[in-house]
Amino acid sequence: MSAEALTRLLAAIERELPRAVELRHRLHAHPELAHAEHETSATVIAALPGGCERAAGTGLIARVGTEGPAVAVRAELDGLPISERTDSPFRARGATMHACGHDVHMAALVALARAAHALGESLPAPLLAVFQPSEEAYPSGAEQLLGALGAHAPAAIVAAHVHPELPWGTVALDPGTVNASCDIVEITVAGEPSHGAYPHRGRDPILALAGIVLALHAQIGRRIDPTHPATLTVGVLEGGSAENVIPAHARARGALRAYRPEDRLALRVMVEEVARGIASAHGCRGTVELTPGEPALVNDPTVVSRARELLSGAGLSPAPEWRSSGSDDFAFFSALDVPLAMGFVGLDGADGFTPRPLHHPELLVPDEAVGAVARTQAVLYLAAASVLVR
Repeated sequence: MSAEALTRLLAAIERELPRAVELRHRLHAHPELAHAEHETSATVIAALPGGCERAAGTGLIARVGTEGPAVAVRAELDGLPISERTDSPFRARGATMHACGHDVHMAALVALARAAHALGESLPAPLLAVFQPSEEAYPSGAEQLLGALGAHAPAAIVAAHVHPELPWGTVALDPGTVNASCDIVEITVAGEPSHGAYPHRGRDPILALAGIVLALHAQIGRRIDPTHPATLTVGVLEGGSAENVIPAHARARGALRAYRPEDRLALRVMVEEVARGIASAHGCRGTVELTPGEPALVNDPTVVSRARELLSGAGLSPAPEWRSSGSDDFAFFSALDVPLAMGFVGLDGADGFTPRPLHHPELLVPDEAVGAVARTQAVLYLAAASVLVR
C-alpha cells in the first residue's frame, strides 16, 4: 500500500512545487532570528491549505487528514545571524540569513501538506505539519513545543534536512545515533588584577584560562573511549581590556558533543575538574556554568528501513552510511517516547550548486532541493505510517 500511496502523494507534490519554490524565495529573502519568526510564521500560515494551531510563540501545528494516530513532519522557522554573500536575486538584505536550509524545509513541508490535503481521506494516516521556532538558538523551540505536540499524540515524528556533503539525488537514512548531543559550557576564571609590569602582585586569569583550554583538548582523548564520537569546541575567549593590565576575570564559552549518554556525563565532569584544578594551580578560582542542550538523535531502525525501501519510488537512492557530530534539537522530541527519524538530503553535485558548508554566508541551496526535500518528507511520512499507524 505504501508504494501506491507514494505514487499518488508524489504526483500531488509535483503539482505544488512551482508554488513551493516561489514560497521558498519569499522565505529566503526575509529570514528572522530564533523566537522572532513572526513574518515567517504568517507567510507559512497564508500558504497552508487549512487552519493551524499556534504553539511555542511563533510555532505552528497543522493537522491534515481524518481522526486517528498521526505522523508529525517537522520543519524549522528560524534563520541565523549571518550576512548573506550569495548572488541570488532573492538574497536576504541584512544580518540574518537562511544559511542552513530552513527556508527549503519549510517550503517543502507546505508542499507536502497541500498535497496531503488534496488527497483527503485516501491518506494512510493523518499528517501533522510542524513548523518549529528556534532550532538555531536556546531555548530550544523543539523543547518548547513538546507539550503542544504531545497533546496531538503523534505515532512518530520525522524530518528531512539538506546537507552539502552528501551526493545530490541521495538521502542518508541510517539507524541508530546519527547526531550528537550538545551542551554549552561557560568557564569563568577569577584572578587578582595587577599592572603587567608586576605580575607577581596579581593572579593572572588569562594565563589560567589558556591552560584550561589546552588541557581540555588534551583530556578529551584521555576521558572518552577513542572509538566513541565526542568533541569539544571552544569558540569564545574573552578577557582583559589593555595589553599591560592583568585583568580580574577571563571567560571562555564552548560546546561539548557526544553520542553516548555516559560520555556526555563524562565530558561535563571533565570540564568541572579541569577548570577548577588548573585555575587553582594558578592561584585563581574557576567556575563552570553548563546549559544542557539537545540529546543525541537516534533514528528508529524500523522506520528508517522502510523509508530506504521507498526511496527509489521517489527517484532517490540511499547515501553511503553517514553520521556526524552535528546536533539538532529535533532530538528533544524523543521525550514523547515515539519513534524519530531524520533523513539528510544530499546537495553535492546539484546543477549550479557551489559547495559550501552549512552556516556559510555563501551557501545557496538550489531550488531543485525543495522537491528533493518534499519527496524525502513524503517517504518518511509514509514509512512511519505503514510501520506504526494501525
